[in-house]
Amino acid sequence: MRHSLRNLAGLARSGRFSRRDFLKMATATGALPVIGAPGLAAQPKRGGLFRAGLGSGSSTDSLDPATWSNNFMADAGLGVYADMLFEIGPDFSARPNLVASYERSGDARTWSMKLKKGIVFHDGRKLTVRDVLASITHHTGEKTKSPVKPVLSIIESMETGGDHEIVFRLKTPNADFPYLLTDYHLPILPARADGSLDWRSGIGTGPYKITGFKPGQRLKAVRNKDYHGSAWFDAVELIVIHDVVARTAALNAGEIHYMDRCDLKTLNLLKRNPGIEITDITSLSHYTAPMDCTSAPFDDVNVRLAVKYAIDRDDILKKVAYGHGRVGNDDPLAPSMKYAIDPKPVHAYDPDKARFYLKKAGLSSLAVEIAASDAPFAGAIDAAQLMREHAKAANIDISVKRVPADGYWSNVWMKKPWCFSQWGGRPTADWMLSTGYAPDAPWNETRWKNPLFGELLQKARRESDEARRVAMYAQMQQLIHDDGGQIVLMFNNFVSAMSRKLGHGPINSNYDHDGGYMYKRWWFA
Repeated sequence: MRHSLRNLAGLARSGRFSRRDFLKMATATGALPVIGAPGLAAQPKRGGLFRAGLGSGSSTDSLDPATWSNNFMADAGLGVYADMLFEIGPDFSARPNLVASYERSGDARTWSMKLKKGIVFHDGRKLTVRDVLASITHHTGEKTKSPVKPVLSIIESMETGGDHEIVFRLKTPNADFPYLLTDYHLPILPARADGSLDWRSGIGTGPYKITGFKPGQRLKAVRNKDYHGSAWFDAVELIVIHDVVARTAALNAGEIHYMDRCDLKTLNLLKRNPGIEITDITSLSHYTAPMDCTSAPFDDVNVRLAVKYAIDRDDILKKVAYGHGRVGNDDPLAPSMKYAIDPKPVHAYDPDKARFYLKKAGLSSLAVEIAASDAPFAGAIDAAQLMREHAKAANIDISVKRVPADGYWSNVWMKKPWCFSQWGGRPTADWMLSTGYAPDAPWNETRWKNPLFGELLQKARRESDEARRVAMYAQMQQLIHDDGGQIVLMFNNFVSAMSRKLGHGPINSNYDHDGGYMYKRWWFA
């Protein structure tokens, strides 16, 4: 049957989402159009150099998509030099991008996709299914450390039909398969003669051609005149500016046109500038403080529970995010997502319970260290200091070790027993849980391996009975909450600032930066 997924309403008609689900998700995530919002302009205009100041990037960054772990590189793939087979729309739909049409079998195990014809890479090579095969298999080999390997493990085989048709056969049914192909690690890049992926050249089919790339610092690109879609700027420049004060100064001075991760302490001052628009978008993104479950003392679930109860998340939301978000409860699924639950008991601040669990662990006090940097999110260092103060009442001494922002994702994250992290929420429950919590997931940042969770994750993917699926996802979230090493501090809003010279339509809320697509969707008004 032909499957369109043009919008969530279409999913509602298919029976997978009710109208109530659609309104709940779209409203809570900001997916519904913002009527009359500043910066919205009816008629796009072509021209100009767009400069974006970004708060993430690392000197270890590479053009290898299997290594991408921050917004700087994700943006490069999503909206600058490359294209995915599908992309996420502001209405949370999975829209065909390099795909002209597609069909799925009735059981959603076989997906036949036809590529758009006439698409060429920046060096003139024509896009064919060979490039798709190389781009997907780059993340599925035995030696790959790509974080999307667990997600793509659902693929049983890929078969080609000429130069422009590919058939994916899945091990288990998955009606959300097009969503998985929107992941920012999956740009379609050219294949070499031997079938391997040519990622080093920086060649893609995207709206802009790379003219300069300095890892963790800057990426420059100019318009691709042969682009198959719409792109309005003549050139774009992605500039990594880790320090939020420096980013704000650059925006105020007109040196950049956009900045992410605004300093929420001084947001009111920024609002006074009549030439600047502030966007504050409810998201699926969340700030976390993962504990390594294989490293003492976090290898004891009682210690993990003690730490969870020793942190006042309401205080962190108020003083670090200034209310721009929602308190987390150690469940990585945002409340607006399908299958999301609110696990009980709520891990609210309770020093008495924290001491109770310390006692169960055979301890009267605890001393631990957390590695802190503002690289994961603005205010992480402040959050660490607040956590230190909160935990004193529970006889827990948290030592805060400040670490450099540069190289954080390669030198600190998943290297230190306790640190901070930030997740861009995935649109589906299976995608989020497979990427961050599956026992074999490269990005299982807590190294938590629960056999029952892994079994349930596999069963839920192939379960056709909706009631049973609901129960399985509920049980998985409860296991993460009760037994896991993840501390979900909050679901953060995307708070950004931009020049009012920019025009844009409704803004995506799945990832920051309009889903990573602002470079091709925005324009100078």
